[in-house]
Amino acid sequence: MRAGFAGTPDFAARALAALHEDGYTIPLVLTQPDRPSGRGMTVVHSPVKRYAVAHGLRVEQPAGLRGSDVQAMLDDVELDVLVVAAYGLILPQPVLDRPRHGCLNIHASLLPRWRGAAPIARAIEAGDAVTGITIMRMDAGLDTGPTLRREPIGIAPDETAGTLHDRLATLGARLIVETLRQIDRDGAIAATPQPATGVTYAAKISRAERRIDWTASATVLDRKIRALSPAPGATAAWGGTAFRIVAAAAGDSVSEGRPPGTVVRISRAGIEVACGSNTTLRLSAVQPAGGRVMTAAAFAAGRGIAAGAPLATA
Repeated sequence: MRAGFAGTPDFAARALAALHEDGYTIPLVLTQPDRPSGRGMTVVHSPVKRYAVAHGLRVEQPAGLRGSDVQAMLDDVELDVLVVAAYGLILPQPVLDRPRHGCLNIHASLLPRWRGAAPIARAIEAGDAVTGITIMRMDAGLDTGPTLRREPIGIAPDETAGTLHDRLATLGARLIVETLRQIDRDGAIAATPQPATGVTYAAKISRAERRIDWTASATVLDRKIRALSPAPGATAAWGGTAFRIVAAAAGDSVSEGRPPGTVVRISRAGIEVACGSNTTLRLSAVQPAGGRVMTAAAFAAGRGIAAGAPLATA
């Protein structure tokens, strides 16, 4: 089977590696154009491009897929299937129709829950106990196509987006290989339309959403911080300067009527901050702007933060 691949981040690179290691012919890899990154604005390759180049696979990086030049390029490539994982570009109908077995998407949720760009973060933020991987045959809608395979995975109480991402990436890589093996063996695979009920949307994380609102309860803030960890990170501020909250958990005490955002106490365990609903949140690790990750206790000591001081929304 000739399996094309379209994807960009590490989540996708793991699936590409699994297909390549399983012996599939991969005549074309599509990934987003190289972009500058970091303080030095150094141009970096996507994880998918790095894997493809290292293994001698053909890589193309169009800015979009609607141009006649891109269509001509795709016309020259014979594909039985196009596997898509976190590609980041819309596939127009001519691309969806081209492969014999269609375009199969590896989506990091149990569709129809959490269609869209940030299913891992939204599942943690919402307090979901279970998520999973769906292998879906793509159509023109946003993650609306029929499903070929679904497998659930539990979300641990202390799960971060980073740890859940890694587990889902491994699961997605296995499921897409199993799906293609079944198509290879049987010539087709049954597809099940998604139900009309239970649809939710996982919108991309905005900059504004990263800011901690201390009036929310500690439970809500704990979920938000874990949903944004390790990146892009939840933020608060001290002395007018933002810092990133790397790790936190609900505190052991109540806020005792202190205004949300007030430091309740500081200990070796971290900075305990008053939140809404008479709760507290203990910050255990933070990262100052332009600095390294450090314990919250060290951060407080270095900046003279004491009980009664107000932390702001960044």
